[in-house]
Amino acid sequence: MSANSATPTPARRRIPGISAIPFWVQIVTGLVLGALLGWLARSQDIGWLHTTLGQIGDIFVQLLKLAVAPLVFFAILVSITNLRKVNNAARLAGRTLLWFMITSLIAVAIGLAIGLLTDPGAGTGLTPKDGAKPDDAGSWIDFLTGIVPTDVVTPFTELNVLQIVFMAAVAGIAALKLGDRAKPVLALSEAVLELLQKALWWVIRLAPLGTVGLIGYAIADYGWDLIGKYATFTADVYIGCALVLFGVYPLLLATVAKLNPLQFYKGAWPAIQLAFVSRSSVGTMPVTQKSTERLGVPKEYTSFAVPFGATTKMDGCAAIYPALAAIFIAQIFDVQLGVQDYLLIVFVSVVGSAATAGLTGATVMLTLTLSTLGLPLEGVGLLLAIDPVLDMMRTATNVAGQALVPVIVAAREKILDQDAYNSASASPVDEPEPPATEGPSTVPAVV
Repeated sequence: MSANSATPTPARRRIPGISAIPFWVQIVTGLVLGALLGWLARSQDIGWLHTTLGQIGDIFVQLLKLAVAPLVFFAILVSITNLRKVNNAARLAGRTLLWFMITSLIAVAIGLAIGLLTDPGAGTGLTPKDGAKPDDAGSWIDFLTGIVPTDVVTPFTELNVLQIVFMAAVAGIAALKLGDRAKPVLALSEAVLELLQKALWWVIRLAPLGTVGLIGYAIADYGWDLIGKYATFTADVYIGCALVLFGVYPLLLATVAKLNPLQFYKGAWPAIQLAFVSRSSVGTMPVTQKSTERLGVPKEYTSFAVPFGATTKMDGCAAIYPALAAIFIAQIFDVQLGVQDYLLIVFVSVVGSAATAGLTGATVMLTLTLSTLGLPLEGVGLLLAIDPVLDMMRTATNVAGQALVPVIVAAREKILDQDAYNSASASPVDEPEPPATEGPSTVPAVV
């Protein structure tokens, strides 16, 4: 045998058991089991089951959050430096940001339209006394001054994602300016990112178990009565997200990108289902990136667009939800909103979505919207109880949009692998591959 002959890699044998069950089946099983256990804990008043479900869900979320700070930093840093491998990188970045804004504008318009048509705050029986100010409130001053950290440690210890993004962007741009002298730092950053993604992948495999805890605790703690009180508002959020997820996105794919929408949902399904369960765009980011690559978007581009979107692109949490919530709270507090107020909601949703920062929940974005409109911040307390139920659909919409925009941009710029897109399946994505190595760009020049 020639010394240059490659030894065939033996096929990896699949061990029978849980690993042989499709991941989506595991997720659905977790949803059903969690709902049953939650109903049992609440109907039979089983305290230990209630507590156990809460602890299981908390541990899963904490494991996701544990990787958030370093993952965001190194993902943004590496994504910015990877742009050096892409021809016309500035144009791609600009088109990505433009489509982020366009889709956010459409989403907030849908949220406002649904809220004005349904009056979600009417007939709830809630009063201003039922509200309470949140511990942390957002304002434009806080948003603008809070971008720049006072030191390099606090953003990581307090999980201030916006400041982490700022530091990572500065480091990435500085590395680009340094050129070859920054190669050792970039090699280390790519290795750390690969390590973090590997560890996070293990956490993602626990998603079915986390689903049992999160769904079970929500039902055991809140019950169906609470959901009934917020029925119109809950339905509005789910309908609004569904219209964007299954109406606007397919329409954009078919008309703007000239692509088959069903293929997109096949390829993006692993990320969408994990987002629904985990309620974390950042926690889902490795799966979103891998799904987007599987849809034919060049890796050099997805390594920028997906991390960027995971921290700034929030059609569910930062567009549909604050629009509906502002109308809901205004009705509870008997405040009349005018045309200028609705325009402010649109402005906040399109410009301020980075405040949401890819974590579970959208309280900061909501307080930013309320403070801009001059609505009482006590209104946030009215929605905290129902927030976990809403956040599942919001995050699924967020992540779908984070995968959608790179596909649209890649298709319009003629860099999408059409064969890969047309062959994408809904099967679970493989573990993340190492970051792209140095070498000439595989992305053709943008005409």
